[in-house]
Amino acid sequence: MGFTVSVSDRFKPVDCSDLYKAGETVSGIYSIYPAGDIPVWVYCQMISDGKDEDKGAWTVIQRRMDGSVNFYRPWDQYKRGFGNVEGEYWLGLENMYQLTRKNKYMLRVDLEDFTGRKGFALYSSFSVGPEADGCKLHVSGFTDGGAGDSLSGHNGFKFSTFDKDQDVYENNCAKQYLGGFWYNSCHYANPNGIYLWGKDPTHYAIGNVWSSWKGYAVGMKSISMKIRRVP
Repeated sequence: MGFTVSVSDRFKPVDCSDLYKAGETVSGIYSIYPAGDIPVWVYCQMISDGKDEDKGAWTVIQRRMDGSVNFYRPWDQYKRGFGNVEGEYWLGLENMYQLTRKNKYMLRVDLEDFTGRKGFALYSSFSVGPEADGCKLHVSGFTDGGAGDSLSGHNGFKFSTFDKDQDVYENNCAKQYLGGFWYNSCHYANPNGIYLWGKDPTHYAIGNVWSSWKGYAVGMKSISMKIRRVP
């Protein structure tokens, strides 16, 4: 169960970093205002101890943890966001665009497999383009946290869903790999694919996989994508 906090009308934080600066240091569910007027509920991961470079607030934009939410969804839902902020959810492409068009962000992808092993991938720059340009992904500056780099190969590609094919593959990647993502032709990572309970090679690469770490047959127990404002 998350720790839910609402903010006053006078204070409209753009992201979790604003909340952290205002003294909120407890991880949990908060409302933010990426577009300036409409509140959006989000999970903030606050880190107030440990190394200085780890301290601060991460705004979680995607999270898988138990398979409770169906991620095989149409464009309009990926655009506006869906799921349960206390558990599995997708923040929404429009919210990601509004967040990253104003400030510079870094991205961290945390992964855990069903044996309890953990790894992460860090990217020093992350942004999502406007819908008019296909909500294109811009990601760079990889640092390895043990999981390898499965996202740089998606840099510069538009977001695709089963009803809006914007990949460069002759077929529809979202339909073939049962997710929604910045597919090229088609993927190295499929965080929004089918939630697989570990290894399942029955249908190639349809799971919530991160190929550089566990290959294309092993689904993750948990995946979270989170962004933090770069000072």
